[in-house]
Amino acid sequence: MEEKPTAAFVLSLIGGIFVLLGGIWLAIVGAIIAIFTAGAGAILGIFAIFGIIIIIGSIMMYSQPTSAKTWGIVVLILGIISLIGILTTLGGILSIIGGILAMVWKPSAPATSPPLPP
Repeated sequence: MEEKPTAAFVLSLIGGIFVLLGGIWLAIVGAIIAIFTAGAGAILGIFAIFGIIIIIGSIMMYSQPTSAKTWGIVVLILGIISLIGILTTLGGILSIIGGILAMVWKPSAPATSPPLPP
């Protein structure tokens, strides 16, 4: 059975969900503000897209453990950017931790049996 970066997956997935929900909320608030400032909803809604990409990254790091480091970097970068949004900070922190765990994750070495005597 293949080992998988489960802790990185779970933290990144939860972080991505928080970033997505915070991004949706920011987009709604931005749409209300857009009455006064054009484009605010689209600018604030970018966090929802970050959340979707973090969720995809967490699923990819779990389903393809050989590319966990690559997806960990993607999740880490988007987690750092998500710290900017007030409502996406918790998700950003969880994504950063999940991304770091994915980057340092290594499957355990397979057990080797001792050589047989001649």
